[in-house]
Amino acid sequence: MSNPRVLMVDDNEDILAAFSEGLTNKGFDVITAPSVPRALRLIADETFDVLLTDLHMPNPGDGFTLVTAMRHTHPQALTMVVSGYPALPEAITAILLEADQVIPKPVSIASLAELIKTRLSKPIVRVTEKIETVATVLEREVAATIQHWLVLVEKDEEVACVKLTSAQRMGHLPNLIADLVERLRLPRTERALNSVVAQKHGQLRLAQRYTVPMVVEESRLLQVSVFNTLHSNLRSLDFSTVLLDVMSIADEIDSQLKQALHAFTSAKSANTVG
Repeated sequence: MSNPRVLMVDDNEDILAAFSEGLTNKGFDVITAPSVPRALRLIADETFDVLLTDLHMPNPGDGFTLVTAMRHTHPQALTMVVSGYPALPEAITAILLEADQVIPKPVSIASLAELIKTRLSKPIVRVTEKIETVATVLEREVAATIQHWLVLVEKDEEVACVKLTSAQRMGHLPNLIADLVERLRLPRTERALNSVVAQKHGQLRLAQRYTVPMVVEESRLLQVSVFNTLHSNLRSLDFSTVLLDVMSIADEIDSQLKQALHAFTSAKSANTVG
């Protein structure tokens, strides 16, 4: 029988080295990752029996992202989170919704190895949840994304100084998100779309007396809201494509911003000449 394969994730490489060696000596095959992106690639490409991850790497809850990814890709794998802040109720509650075990720091290699062996001896049978693409999630949650964006914009002093109704503030946002969803469903080789909607949006913002920095800021807040929507739907996302989809999202929103600003400045120049 082959040794259990453990994916260990921690941004402290000294800890990775020490625990990797210790667990290897205890009969485990240990693969290490010093970052969340590297761990996500390993989860997508390889098979593991155990995920052992730090909670903060360096951002709070990074380990929770990996637990969710492992649950989707290898639903029967044991997921364990090591946390130096086990007393935080909100963090522990969130983790326990997904993780099999929360381990408070400090923990010895011997006790960790024994805990893993004990948990592996009593496997849990899980029911696999429905998996959705990023495009499907964004299409389904468009209203929630826009509402989150509106809240952020209204709190931004620079943008909110232009007094508009919610409908006026949204402008062409629903159609911009529809263009984003369409982009995500194109083959990976396709470039950013030529967006007539983005051009109209730029012209609208000029008419509403926005400045260029304000247009840039609301575009940035759109990315924040889109990624918030994805984070809120981690359990249902297809993690085999998430990294590529995130890059496509950033590229598409940046492209929309470029086209909106081009239309904005062109219309402004035409008005000046006129």
